[in-house]
Amino acid sequence: MNASAPPEVQLRSASLRVTRPRLAVLDAVRGTPHADADTIAREVRARLGSVSTQAVYNVLAALTEANLLRRIEPAGSPARYETRVGDNHHHVVCRVCGAMADVDCAVDETPCLEADDPHGFVIDEAEVTYWGLCPRCQKRSGRSVSSMSSMSSMSSMSSVSSVSDTTSPQGEKSHEQ
Repeated sequence: MNASAPPEVQLRSASLRVTRPRLAVLDAVRGTPHADADTIAREVRARLGSVSTQAVYNVLAALTEANLLRRIEPAGSPARYETRVGDNHHHVVCRVCGAMADVDCAVDETPCLEADDPHGFVIDEAEVTYWGLCPRCQKRSGRSVSSMSSMSSMSSMSSVSSVSDTTSPQGEKSHEQ
């Protein structure tokens, strides 16, 4: 389903009833990508008035099950939601403030789907999360991309990609949670 289609069309195409809470949740996630359920619930309440947190969780579950939303679960963070579904993109997360941005997968390659030993599994998806400091937190801390890169290259034990490996035009354009 095309995420740019009107929410009513998305819901009907997924064989879901069109309800005010479902429309409000889709609009909230579209307007605040990578938001957690509490943030989405606040957005929905601002639009509709009184809506229970459980109702929002139920709608999020139904929309995720219908493949209208994607649930992302970065380590140490609450689940977050986005409308970008059905493609093999990844995420970059700021270690300090939790800002998250989309990072497109390598073009014409799917190296993360080529497991060395899949242990009998048929692999159809891989989730990659890059971690580092967003530009705003770099400014606050006085640490730049280049200083992070040199710190990373000095550490031979590091298994985490440095910020310079993960910073891209996609990652820099969006620092909203």
